[in-house]
Amino acid sequence: MIRFFFGVIVGILLFFLFIYFGGGKAVKKVGEGLTDTGKRMEYIEEVIKKERGEVGKDLKKKIFKEEKEIPQKAQ
Repeated sequence: MIRFFFGVIVGILLFFLFIYFGGGKAVKKVGEGLTDTGKRMEYIEEVIKKERGEVGKDLKKKIFKEEKEIPQKAQ
């Protein structure tokens, strides 16, 4: 029961501190930062997908080229 009351008091204290230090303005700043971070992450994902595709194509070319170069045994 003491933990419950302690949790309620801490919650009320955090709420008042949130309101005192800006409330909505702070949330807006954090949201803008997250939006920018999300855009950067999307760009990085696109670059990684593009490069992964190019590397895959290069590997396929090398593998098929090596298979063609291996001398076949005469039967």
